[in-house]
Amino acid sequence: MTMISNPTKEELENRIAQLFNMLNTAENNFDTAIIISKVNQYYFTGTMQDGILIIKKDGAVAYFVRKSYDRAQLECQLDIVYKMSTYKDILAVIPQALGNTFIETDIMPMALIDRLKKYFIMEKINPLDKIILSLRAVKSDFELEIIAESGKQHQYLLENIVPEILKEGMSETDFLSELYCRMVKQGHHGVSRFNMFQIEQIVGQIGFGDSSIYPTNFNGPGGMLGMSPAVPIIGNRNRYLKKGDLVFADVGYGISGYHSDKTQVYSFGTKPGEKVIEVHSACIEIISKLANLLKVNAIPAEIYKEITTNLPNSLSQHFMGYGESVKFLGHGVGLHIDEMPVIANSYKIPLKENMVVALEPKCGIVGVGTVGVEETYVVKATGAVCLTGGPREIMVV
Repeated sequence: MTMISNPTKEELENRIAQLFNMLNTAENNFDTAIIISKVNQYYFTGTMQDGILIIKKDGAVAYFVRKSYDRAQLECQLDIVYKMSTYKDILAVIPQALGNTFIETDIMPMALIDRLKKYFIMEKINPLDKIILSLRAVKSDFELEIIAESGKQHQYLLENIVPEILKEGMSETDFLSELYCRMVKQGHHGVSRFNMFQIEQIVGQIGFGDSSIYPTNFNGPGGMLGMSPAVPIIGNRNRYLKKGDLVFADVGYGISGYHSDKTQVYSFGTKPGEKVIEVHSACIEIISKLANLLKVNAIPAEIYKEITTNLPNSLSQHFMGYGESVKFLGHGVGLHIDEMPVIANSYKIPLKENMVVALEPKCGIVGVGTVGVEETYVVKATGAVCLTGGPREIMVV
């Protein structure tokens, strides 16, 4: 397993400089940016603490940390860390008048904003989320190295380890538990992080047979019955693997904070039926077409339209979700499993080199389950390069 170091001082300085430039060219005038997301704090500081990162128009950058200040000092390569007990302590470094203020409006609670307003004056609040996500969408060489390593481990996991785990009579939760254990032992960083608000996920979406077409609140084309209505994830304790079942494994993998995304479908104990093979093969055909369209300056909305208006007959029902289809064909991957760009009709920003995108054409089959593929690609000037091994037919185990 390749050991990956934390981001260097130069890497962090470059990220902050890019954010500063984007804020200065934003539609609304920029005076102050406040970052509370731990993932975004890690992206700009190299550490993830109970803290608040503030960037000012005059170039000042300060990271105020409540816990752990000592760890932040050890991990952050920049001389920007200040100890904080309450937000009042920030006034020793940052003036009270914040002016036109950019914050992560998608995740910052109103209660936190109210606490900040006890000590600071914000002229106007502007959304910061999409600015940071668009910056994070283009990966550096440092990030690509990590994601490529994740992709290699991911491929080995689904092609070699999963077939060893699947045993007749095991429950879905047995499968997921053993899979998680093997993932962590191999090098997985132990979590699956999503940008979507209030999304919980352990390992990914897994299901035996028609469990993988059960309705789910997760915005993906697969399904999962889960533990209970209160915990609709992880798998079902009472669904046992039997001969003839399809096994759907949509797994998020990651190392050093960065993810890859990949799906493999298995047929347990026997070859899948002709209809199943036909639909799965059609999904492989779609992902090949998608990958060929994944080029620098390509418009995701145009890619989406081209693919969805020319679907093969075998995908005419339940494509991208059984009953309730999702309205995308792929999504960015990085510190979160769901990032920008999105291959969807509403996303019209051109693709750039070094964007990382997971493509996932899938289809539900009545009474059978979900089939299809998902692979992670990096957009290069010469075309898309797959980081997770490439799509495979249904594996018989």
